[in-house]
Amino acid sequence: MILKGNQRGGGRQMALHLLNTQQNDHVEVHQVRGFIADDVLGALNETYALSKGTKCKQYMYSLSLNPPEEAKTDYQLFDQTIDRAEKTLGLENQPRIIVFHEKEGRRHAHCVWSRINIEEMKAINMSYDHDKLHTLSKKLFIEHDWKLPPGFIDKNQKSPLNFSREEWQQALRTGQKAADIKAHLQECWAASDSKPAFEQALREKGYFLARGDRRGYVAVDSYGEVYSLPHKLEKTAKDLTARLGNPKHLATVAEQKAEIAKRFTPKITEYQTELQNKHQEQKNALLQEKQTLVNQQRQARQEQAEHHKQRQQQEGQQRAERLRKGFKGLWDRLTGKHSRTCRQNEHETQQCQLRDQQEKQKLITEQLQKRQKLQTTIKQTQEQHNDERLEFYQTVEKHHQQLDKQEELSQLLEEERDYQQSIQSDMEQDFKPEM
Repeated sequence: MILKGNQRGGGRQMALHLLNTQQNDHVEVHQVRGFIADDVLGALNETYALSKGTKCKQYMYSLSLNPPEEAKTDYQLFDQTIDRAEKTLGLENQPRIIVFHEKEGRRHAHCVWSRINIEEMKAINMSYDHDKLHTLSKKLFIEHDWKLPPGFIDKNQKSPLNFSREEWQQALRTGQKAADIKAHLQECWAASDSKPAFEQALREKGYFLARGDRRGYVAVDSYGEVYSLPHKLEKTAKDLTARLGNPKHLATVAEQKAEIAKRFTPKITEYQTELQNKHQEQKNALLQEKQTLVNQQRQARQEQAEHHKQRQQQEGQQRAERLRKGFKGLWDRLTGKHSRTCRQNEHETQQCQLRDQQEKQKLITEQLQKRQKLQTTIKQTQEQHNDERLEFYQTVEKHHQQLDKQEELSQLLEEERDYQQSIQSDMEQDFKPEM
């Protein structure tokens, strides 16, 4: 189970993230512990109010728990993992909130603790928290016989597909996945042994080599986005200089953008629109199917919760009727029957709660299986769209090589950006680049 934690402030923003039903199929508040308030926003506001009595700005500790895609997890496993993380981080008995999210057929959890020690009125130190979580995460993979990610086996093999928020947002603006951008650039580097070969490989994938203002070697894509090559390729400036020469001999970013603008014609706009419409039609059909399924699953959970509530009330009433009142009730107390009945009621209450939780977990598991099946289709469609877009730009490059002069691209880029913005609705989280 991947554990990622960080200190942070911004209680309201955190509450909005935890309760976001637009970007998640299902949101469930599992626990609000140690607060006067019994809701997420109220609890985080309490934490903020306490922090004002200290100098602490990052008064919360946020932990995300992501099990492997193939893992079968239940409430008990998440609760046990959170308790272990709490002890490891030194946050034992601190007020906390646990919220479950379901998205793209997968279930993960968020736990937010208050860092403020009420007795001492100071923040709990979170030193080496990443190392502690890494160690615990590795233990969980070993204990449950899950396949270890490469990063756990050797830190030098850490997956290159872990991106910062800035990288993710940059990919989002261009409609591409950050993983695809990085992989494309690294493939170009691996397939070339000289500057001309590298430039040719970049052009075939829709990128152009340039000299950045502060970043030395950069690549500019067909949307005008700029990417630092040392960072994306995980190479030093010395390595790049050895193969590409001094960056001062390269075209500037502005010059390359001007060159890109000359490489497109109005006819390409027509082809591009045709491809976009095709992709959008396929997306809409899948997103409608997804929304229908999510609505059905939410309704099923609501009906189950109402059924549990009514059954709990009926069973509670039946147990309450066992406790006789008046003279008979007094006689039961004298004979010990009242105590035995109370113990019986308490035992039955616990068994009924366990039964309800098992029924709830069963429904969640069944729904996740259906959602995962649909998500597989969505992923396959997304991969197909990426392949078709790549093939489109490769065809454009071949076309340009046959022409000596091109018209300006500004209108095409503006239309493309407007299109990308128009499709970035909350309904399309499955087709957006992911963190």
